[in-house]
Amino acid sequence: MARLLGPAEIRDLAELLDVTPTKKLGQNFVHDGNTVRRIVQVAGVQRGETVLEIGPGLGSLTLGLLEAGADVIAVEIDKRLAAQLPHTAGVMQPGTSLSVVTQDALLVTELPGEPVRLVANLPYNISVPVLLHLLEHFESLRSGIVMVQAEVGHRLAAEPGSKVYGVPSLKAAWYGTWRTAGQVSRMVFWPVPNVDSVLVGFERGTEPGTLEERRATFAIIDAAFQQRRKMLRQSLSGVLGGSAAAASEVLERAGVAPEARGEQLVIDDFLRIARAAGEA
Repeated sequence: MARLLGPAEIRDLAELLDVTPTKKLGQNFVHDGNTVRRIVQVAGVQRGETVLEIGPGLGSLTLGLLEAGADVIAVEIDKRLAAQLPHTAGVMQPGTSLSVVTQDALLVTELPGEPVRLVANLPYNISVPVLLHLLEHFESLRSGIVMVQAEVGHRLAAEPGSKVYGVPSLKAAWYGTWRTAGQVSRMVFWPVPNVDSVLVGFERGTEPGTLEERRATFAIIDAAFQQRRKMLRQSLSGVLGGSAAAASEVLERAGVAPEARGEQLVIDDFLRIARAAGEA
């Protein structure tokens, strides 16, 4: 079996590169091989397929993906880590396929390949924006497993009516279906984070509308949850005609009760509101 990074190797690499994990970049490095292999297994990685990894860091998950036979495209913003990663893979798992892109994941729009699966320990401070950016720009991504802060993961996978259902839940639902896929112990990270982590899985579906409709729908979602407890006729008055009465007319045309609240609606409801607003 190929070698993965353990606690000693993680610390040796960090010392070699003079890397001190930073909260700004959301750097918490996984040092437990069993956790890495579990993530790869849950993700359903197949030999020979192209997998996208965001924020590979010192390479813990990267090596697990390579061990499974994936062709890995890794996007890393830290130049020191990006430069070291091919050397680490070459020593610990020679003969495997790794491409490293040194760029901010929020800005990347081109990759050296077409990944079909996303598997990543995402930087927790920007996990939702990164996910939405990748799904917008890389239609080849059909499924994935990401590790995120537990609070964020539960929001992504939340059902309508839940206390944590909101903007991330709805925007993610535009692209497909989401589920939580298990917890991850704090103790498998260095440094140990002060938050809990979960795995979140997604399967891509058919987007329900056009690019223009998505932008309009997302703007309405943002407005609906700025004042979560208000009825839609009030919370959407600013984007649907400038008054509660005007918003009510649009909502009624969309088949949505003006007295409803955002957390009661699914993504198709918000799309209907956007389309009704566009007809005004």
